[in-house]
Amino acid sequence: MARKKPAKERRRSAGPLSELLRVPEGERVSLSSYDAGGTPGFPTGPPPLKVAGLAATALMGERLAGLQERLYAASTAGDRRRLLLVLQGMDTSGKGGTVKHVIGLFNPSGCRIKAFKAPTAEERHHPFLWRIMKELPHPGEIGIFDRSQYEDVLIARVRELVPREEIGRRYGQINRFEKTLAEDGVTVVKVFLHLSYEEQRRRLLKRLDNPDKHWKFTTVDIDERALWPAYQEAYELALERCSTEAAPWFVVPADRKWYRNWAVSKLLLEHLEALDPRYPRADFDVAECRKRLLSR
Repeated sequence: MARKKPAKERRRSAGPLSELLRVPEGERVSLSSYDAGGTPGFPTGPPPLKVAGLAATALMGERLAGLQERLYAASTAGDRRRLLLVLQGMDTSGKGGTVKHVIGLFNPSGCRIKAFKAPTAEERHHPFLWRIMKELPHPGEIGIFDRSQYEDVLIARVRELVPREEIGRRYGQINRFEKTLAEDGVTVVKVFLHLSYEEQRRRLLKRLDNPDKHWKFTTVDIDERALWPAYQEAYELALERCSTEAAPWFVVPADRKWYRNWAVSKLLLEHLEALDPRYPRADFDVAECRKRLLSR
């Protein structure tokens, strides 16, 4: 008799990718139980997985671009829906690389991209969600956040920038904020790029070995590795407390760059297909306009 798969393993081996990678609401999260080098949901078999993954990602490009155009077109007729991709992960997990490769499949004029750094002096004088609200996508747009509101419960927790009681309140504030976004037509796709400790070391060493990449390296990167366990705990808490029906978290294994790009592209495709935006009907007489145009 075949061995029955554990519940978590079953979730990762069948069904839509958005179901396989989704963090269930209210479930305890242990990142050590997730394989950062895995390829959940990707078909096995020849050719080599990387080659197949690159080809599969490229094939999604036309479908994603078509859905993006329909989303934008629908907004011209009053459809307020839009999509926001939130990317979080440890340094070198590939947030910037994901933006470069995945958003390259879209028309950039319909995308709103924001990379959040340390808060400015002005931003520190406002509630932590203030700077986030300023950068939200407009109706018909696809927004991409490289880091996000979650920095205020991640690095703020690890570096003890605010009291723990305040961190605890922020989880609830984030959940309420994301619920209001969903109610206003924003589909929030939150992706945690799950990188292993060993792979981060390899990527940092590659930067040191390549003079053209030295600009991407700082000695702080080494210091931050000493805080790896604290960051993993902070991410586990954020995933556990803020994966909701309105805005669930998805854990994407990030040790394999090709899989990371394929998985994020696939998640976006599934969410856009679920939205199923439609081109608006013409508010003019098509036949009459054609007749007039041909007469001139």
